[in-house]
Amino acid sequence: MFTLSALVSSLVFLVGALVAIGLLLPDGAPKIGAAVATLIAIPGLFVWLARKRYRYTLWRLDADGFALRRGRFWSVETRVPGTRVQHLDLVRGPLQRRFDLSTLVIHTAGTRHNAVSVAGMDTAEAERLRNVLAEGTADDDDA
Repeated sequence: MFTLSALVSSLVFLVGALVAIGLLLPDGAPKIGAAVATLIAIPGLFVWLARKRYRYTLWRLDADGFALRRGRFWSVETRVPGTRVQHLDLVRGPLQRRFDLSTLVIHTAGTRHNAVSVAGMDTAEAERLRNVLAEGTADDDDA
């Protein structure tokens, strides 16, 4: 899903680059060469970045709650204590259903960044994680 969404996103840049090449370069071999290079380079770059994004998205569930880390150079770490989890959603679009993937959305108490989503998870793993987090929140209810 990371790769597919990157390819779709690259279409905007690809069309813009091809229009610029068509308008700015003279007809002939330079225009054709630049167009072919663009058709290879832009989608290739987007796919490479998507695979890096997938590779450097890590999560961990422990006794204290849920932790999510994204990125390598600009790393963002999000920690959701189990006591702050309000409710959990599984989101599955048509393409995600096709590839048996899900997005787990963890809604938290508070106003700043009140939801954490983890996209591209295997559906069985997302359901397992949702169930484990839900059990932890059920134990914290006031009696």
